[in-house]
Order: sequence, then C-alpha cells, then structure tokens
Amino acid sequence: MEITANAPAVEYPTGAKKWILILTAISCAILELLDTTIVNVSLREISGSIGATTTEIAWVVTAYAISNVIIIPLTSMLSDFFGRRVYFTASVIIFTMASLMCGLSTNLWTLVFWRFIQGLGGGGLLSTAQTIIIGAFPPNKISTANAIFGMGIILGPTFGPTLGGFITDNFSWHWVFFVNIPIGVAATILSWTYITDRPGAVKPHKIDWWGILFLVASIGSIQFVLEEGTSKDWFESGEIVFFTLLGLISLVSFIIRELSIDYPAVNIRLYKNYNLAMGSVMNFMLGLMLFGTVFIFPLFVQISLGWTATQTGVFMIPGAICTAFAMPIVGKLLGNGANPKKIIITGIFLTFTFLMMLAFSSPDSTEGDFYLPFVLRGFGMAFMMSPILSLAVAGLSGKDMAQAVGLANMIRQLGGSVGIALINVFLSYKNAEIRGTMIGYVNQYDENSSGRIGGMIQNFVSQGYSQEQAEAMAYKMMDGLVFKQQALVSYNQGFFMVGCLILVCIPVVFLIRYKKGGGAVVSDH
Repeated sequence: MEITANAPAVEYPTGAKKWILILTAISCAILELLDTTIVNVSLREISGSIGATTTEIAWVVTAYAISNVIIIPLTSMLSDFFGRRVYFTASVIIFTMASLMCGLSTNLWTLVFWRFIQGLGGGGLLSTAQTIIIGAFPPNKISTANAIFGMGIILGPTFGPTLGGFITDNFSWHWVFFVNIPIGVAATILSWTYITDRPGAVKPHKIDWWGILFLVASIGSIQFVLEEGTSKDWFESGEIVFFTLLGLISLVSFIIRELSIDYPAVNIRLYKNYNLAMGSVMNFMLGLMLFGTVFIFPLFVQISLGWTATQTGVFMIPGAICTAFAMPIVGKLLGNGANPKKIIITGIFLTFTFLMMLAFSSPDSTEGDFYLPFVLRGFGMAFMMSPILSLAVAGLSGKDMAQAVGLANMIRQLGGSVGIALINVFLSYKNAEIRGTMIGYVNQYDENSSGRIGGMIQNFVSQGYSQEQAEAMAYKMMDGLVFKQQALVSYNQGFFMVGCLILVCIPVVFLIRYKKGGGAVVSDH
C-alpha cells in the first residue's frame, strides 16, 4: 500500500490512555477465551441441576463454540458497518448480558440459547481486541502488540478449568457465568470511553447477505461435525452426514460468492498474499497444539494418575506463566530483527520435546515429572505464537489487517476443534485396540494375572467376604487396573501423535519468505 504526501499521519495513543486501551482489549480477549474452557469442569453439576443427560449437556459447550467461530471472520465487516467503538462496546454488553442469563437459566435449552448469544458477543471481542492492540502500536512495534495479545490467547484457556473448578467447588455453577458481570460492566465503561473507530474506516454501502448466510451454514456445520462427531459415531450418524454435506456445499458456495463480488463479507482474496496463507497453516497447527494439549492432559492425569480437577488446573498455571514471561522476550527479539523462522523452529522443537517427555509417562509418574515438560511447553508456545501472529498480518494495514486478524483467529479456533476431534478418534481407537490386547493376557493360564487375582481373592476373603463376593470384587479390581493401564498407554500414544503432527510445521516454516532486515515478506500478488 502506497502512502501519499497528503495522507493524514496516523496518531497512536500514548501514556496512560494507551495502556488503559490495551488492558481493556486484552481483558476482554481473555474473558472470551476463558469462557471456552471455564464451563467444562462444571458440566456434571450443571446437568444435575437442570436435569440434562451427559449427551445433552455437551450442547452448552458446542453452542458457544459454533457461534464463536461463525462471528469471528465477520468482525471486520461488522466493525466497519457499526463503527469499531460501538461494535466492541455492544459485543461486551451482549457477552455480559448473556452471561447473566446463562447463570439464571433453569433448563437446558434456555442455557444453550444464551450460550450461543454469549458466543456471538465473545467472538466479536476476540478479533476486534487484536486489531485494537495492534492499532495502538506503530508498524515497527507489531511484534510487541502480538506478544501482548498472545498472552491472552494462552492465559484464557489455561486458567479457565482452574477458575471453573474453584468456583464450582466453593460456590455453585451459576457463578461460573456471574463472575463475568463485574468485569463486563467495567469493560463496557472503559471501551466506550477509550476505544475509537478504526482510522480510515469506510461504512460498507452494501451488506453481503448471501456471503454471510453461506459462511454461517458452512462454518457452523463444520464446527458442529467436529464437536459432535465422536459422540454420534461420525458417519454412522445421518445427522453428521447431513451437516458434513451442508458444510461442504456451503463452503464452496461461500468461496465462489466472495470471489465474484466487490463487497464481500470476508475478503478471502487476501490469501493471494503468500505469507498470509503460510501463516494460516501455522495458525491452524497452533490451535491444534494449544487446545489439543489443554484437552488431553487433564483427562490423562485424572483418569490414569488419579489427580483431582483442581489439582490439574493449578498444575497448568506455571506453564502459562512461563509463556507470559517469554512473550515479551520473543517480541523484543523480533523487534530487533531476529529471523522469525529460527524462532518458530526453536518453538517447534521445544514443544516436540514436551510432548515426547509426556509420551513416556508411567503409572508411577508424579507432578515432579511434568514440571520440566510444561516449562518447555510454555516457552515453546511463546516462541511459536508471537512470530505466527505477526506473520498472519505482516504487510497489511487498515481494513485488510482487520480481515486477516478475523481469518487468523477463526482458523486457530477451527484448528483447536480439529485437534480435539482427531485426538478423540485416536484415543477411542487406541483404547479398544490396547484393551483387546491386554485382556488377552488376563486368564487362568497366565501365571502373572492368575496369581494377582488369586492374591486379591484371598485378601477379600480374609476381610470377611464370601468366596463368591471375593471373586467378583477381585475381577472388578483387575478390570479397573487394566482400564487405567490401557488409558495410560493410549494417552502416551496420543501425545506421541500430536508431537509428530507438530513436526509437519517445519517444512511450512521453510516455505516462509523472509528478507533480513525487512521482516516477513508478504507479496501483494
């Protein structure tokens, strides 16, 4: 983009105003990401309170995820249409009001409806917050801006389960939603006072309603399939087949529509920029890694090692603090002209090492065995995230940057959903395979297993149980031991699989075009 002599100079906020603006934006981004995971640990209590089944209560999470990923790519268009100040403030109000209504809900589908509305407000906050933070810094400080935003991306999903577990254990599940209200009220006042419209923003003369409809149908359907596929046995379900076809047809229609008109709801022509396309691949893998490990580790330690939910959540905090510590360092390195490709590859190897260390866990593993891996994960995520976030918007400005931010955030969220779906499928398959192998060794002809069961039976008999009761209890205990062992092996192989997937990023990094002293090059054609 050329700057003419007559173009007005861009004014950047300074002093206290600048940092109030940044704190407002980042707190809203953290709030939105916090709510993607804070509810997960409370689902059992919510289902008991409102009389929902285990399958039905999953919609509380699914509804938020679907509306979130639908609205994120539309934020740039909506922000220009209503004005960034009005749109961001309205998103905070919608999120806060929906949080109140979620907490007051007394039946499942009322709660699901308000979670969907909450996701619409929250999705509007995420991408707009990133453009606000980037806009508070001059272009040569974009790495610092993305480091600040990156901290929010890490801290939100990590602190969610911890905060959710603490609130549920000490208060009630309603407060998982009510806790958003005072923060939302303060954010509403601050955003209306300090946030300004995007410089040079032009209100669209036409709204691409067909584009929006195709986007909603495609992204909503794909997200639904990813969220619900495992529980519905994938393509054995007519519902999953229907939404897969709807998602694919709508996606093709959306792409054709957006490329054929001059007022698209989402400017996918931006993917002509080579590095933006590469950044999207990296963003997808980043989402898979970030959300996938946050999903699999708590299950692993709670099922295989017997940790409590609160213990699990508290353990993950130091790793997030390592990321928060490393982010500004990485931002400084990038600002001083360090090669982002070298930084990303360092992050990939740190993350790969973290996953390989987890992949060789044993039944005797303790918290002490996981501290070093999670420190490596913390630094690895920081080394990957800052350069990737900068790459996704490098060389863009104004409306194009806002669109690129929305696309990057949507792709990262979809990467997380794909990661969780892949891990679920992998674990289901491995659990069945490994259990089948293990059960084959539990029989009267195997000296080890028969001796173990015999010892258990004698132990129960000595406690006063009848022979029949003792045998039943011994076999039940043996089944429990087999289950824990099979789960441990499955999770170990799951960590190994994610680690191998992370290595896929290395060829993509080498494809990035980088000119020393000039940052990541983004071609306009």
